[in-house]
Amino acid sequence: MPDVQPLVSEFVLKLKRRKVEGSHAVARQTAELLRSVVSQHRMGSTNQAAALADAIRSVGEQLISANPIVGNIVRRVLHIIKEEDISSTAVGIEGLSVTVDSDDEYDSGNDDHPTLSAAVLASHARNALRAPSLQTLLDDIPVSTALSRSASSTGDSDGKTAGDKSLKTRKLKHDVIAAIGDLIEEIDTCYDQISEQAVELIHQNEVILTLGRSRTVKEFLYAAKEKKRSFRVFVAEGSPRYQGHVLAKELVEKGVQTTVITDSAIFAMISRVNMVIVGAHAIMANGGVIAPVGMNMVALAAQKHAVPFVVVAGSHKLCPLYPHNPEVLLNELKSPSDLLDFGEFSNCMNFSTQDGTPLLNVVNPTFDYVPPKLVSLFVTDTGGHSPSYMYRLISEYYSADDLVVQRKSTS
Repeated sequence: MPDVQPLVSEFVLKLKRRKVEGSHAVARQTAELLRSVVSQHRMGSTNQAAALADAIRSVGEQLISANPIVGNIVRRVLHIIKEEDISSTAVGIEGLSVTVDSDDEYDSGNDDHPTLSAAVLASHARNALRAPSLQTLLDDIPVSTALSRSASSTGDSDGKTAGDKSLKTRKLKHDVIAAIGDLIEEIDTCYDQISEQAVELIHQNEVILTLGRSRTVKEFLYAAKEKKRSFRVFVAEGSPRYQGHVLAKELVEKGVQTTVITDSAIFAMISRVNMVIVGAHAIMANGGVIAPVGMNMVALAAQKHAVPFVVVAGSHKLCPLYPHNPEVLLNELKSPSDLLDFGEFSNCMNFSTQDGTPLLNVVNPTFDYVPPKLVSLFVTDTGGHSPSYMYRLISEYYSADDLVVQRKSTS
């Protein structure tokens, strides 16, 4: 795909350098790039869906190696291709007649139509069990016309078959592009969809605790404030980057009563809290959460004091992998300069053991893992769900054979 490779390389570089701020922007730009890949991909004459999926895997490998979080969007697009291919096949067989004592009024006079055996029909029925996407149901391109018999046929069956394949190929590509467009719209509207549920969760005079700075949490609290809910928020500062300070300022500007606390004070303050509301970096298939560092401490404190621990996140953050999967990168280390001033500690850098190992080491992890047993409720753009339900929700968005994004070998 020579036309899009420069775009892919540029985006990979941005991901590696963390130039794209925020998971929402990363997800949206990834979906837009993959839509461009589909749009400019040249469809072959055979097995178009497999070739299209292979092109996505090729790009997906590069993106995931730069930033694993984009794997969610890559896998969603692969699942979309499968859905649209299955839907296209199901629509295509509508133009074929079935010779099993059918009551169809069009049976008579159509004996020369292709027939389907019961085994073939059963196979198609099994494939059709996966519900087609809403985009497919709304799309009304008459593919069956390509499979129907032409009254003015010239007898050139080869040309007719080529035309059928060409129309099916164009429809598949069109449907996939439209479905990715709907995915982008889903990403864009996730904040509004989640925020609409705020008034159901946040009641009058509630005391809420959050950690760090999550835009989803911020919009959720804004929505409750706009509905005239009166509540107070404790914001843990989120050391060492202190993103909680920024969130506290934003909440105060909206008129929300806010109290900033240190991360070490969470256990001391949790007894005054009615609910913990936090964001997520990713939601795993087992209902566990990858979240900013310090979040597991918050979840343990909430469990100890029987305080509900609520996670708000868009469905694009659902990940079909489990924490124990080797493909999952649970953490990444940030620069030690976030913790220590090298000028102040420069003298310590010279001290080492006899084998040369430095005596002073700095570990600055980015994420925490919160097990599902510590989560009370997930609020997504599709509604509220318990941790035990997440695997079912994830199965609607991803295919099991796309867990490892790897280009199929061409032999």
